[in-house]
Amino acid sequence: MSYSFTEKKRIRKNFGKRTDVLPVPYLLEIQKSSYTKFLQDDIPPHERENVGLQAAFNSAFPIPSQNGLIELQFDEYRLDPPKFDETECRRRGLTFTAPLKATLKLVSYDRSAESGAGGEDVQRAVVNVKESEAVYIGEIPLMTESSSFIINGTERVVVSQLHRSPGVFLDHDKGKSHSSGKVLFNCRIIPYWGSWLDFEFDAKDLLYMRIDRKKKEPATMLLRAMGFDTAKILSTFYEFDSFRLNDNGTVTMLLDDPNRLRGLVLNFDIKTRSGKVVIEKGRRINQADTRKLASSRLRQIDVPASFLNGRVCATNIKSDGDGGVMETFALRKDGHISLVLESAERLVGTAFEFDLVSNRDDEVFVKAGNRVTSDDAVRIK
Repeated sequence: MSYSFTEKKRIRKNFGKRTDVLPVPYLLEIQKSSYTKFLQDDIPPHERENVGLQAAFNSAFPIPSQNGLIELQFDEYRLDPPKFDETECRRRGLTFTAPLKATLKLVSYDRSAESGAGGEDVQRAVVNVKESEAVYIGEIPLMTESSSFIINGTERVVVSQLHRSPGVFLDHDKGKSHSSGKVLFNCRIIPYWGSWLDFEFDAKDLLYMRIDRKKKEPATMLLRAMGFDTAKILSTFYEFDSFRLNDNGTVTMLLDDPNRLRGLVLNFDIKTRSGKVVIEKGRRINQADTRKLASSRLRQIDVPASFLNGRVCATNIKSDGDGGVMETFALRKDGHISLVLESAERLVGTAFEFDLVSNRDDEVFVKAGNRVTSDDAVRIK
């Protein structure tokens, strides 16, 4: 095998009939240029671009004090020569590194010049500037001529890895998670920086969330942590029907959108003010019926009290006369809440997130999450 005289390398021989169309590129150029751009060691300090190590220092500095009168500023950094060369690091089992040192400045500002006469911000007056010597920050691994790093005497290279692109990904389990074969949908939010956020449904169609694929928690816990209260959550994910409780015991439904009645089977007639029947009872309301309601310009209809059964109150029930809250709450000394009722029948069909307990003998009338029935209203009386 013949070698070149100058570089002592094997001479590449081509036994093919066709010559190479393109020369073999320098395959280490990408790694070397990337690391050189990261360090910028051969560029004067005040001419370095805001990339790599320079960008890391600029993002951390300046560091102000709590009162804002003292500030630690970053000036420049430099790399000292390594203590051992590549061969010595391989022999001793050391890491081929160079000491990283930075020059910092401690700036003091005048307390009386924080704001102007009208309260507007002005340029703060500098009282004193102390520039330190080069401060040792840490060790920076150096790249060898073969674009590798020597870590504890072992030569290692940087391998590019695949990672998930940031974005929102929707998926489902194809019915394999639950024995019934129900398809459970999930969503994964991958940010550019930070923790992954997963949303998933269970077999009961309850929505849960996970942070970094850890413990499963209700999705409403995340919304409450973001400042959402119960009323805001309900108004965001649900549509409301408005009712008015009249003094004579009847109930009036405010018909803001006739399409809200689409698909329902009513046990009463929908009439106009003149008594004309628009939709008969016992039939399922379809799209033609909703158009008929819209053309009749009917804005409110009288419904029986049983129409409210099974519905959840999103707000306090208020009186039609003075606007006062019919059900009020009073905080007891033991920290519990007493519910002062004018009429127990008004709670029928309502679900609470706490137990309804008697103030006399601590009897539990209705468990948390269950709807109040007519029998429960009789017991509450």
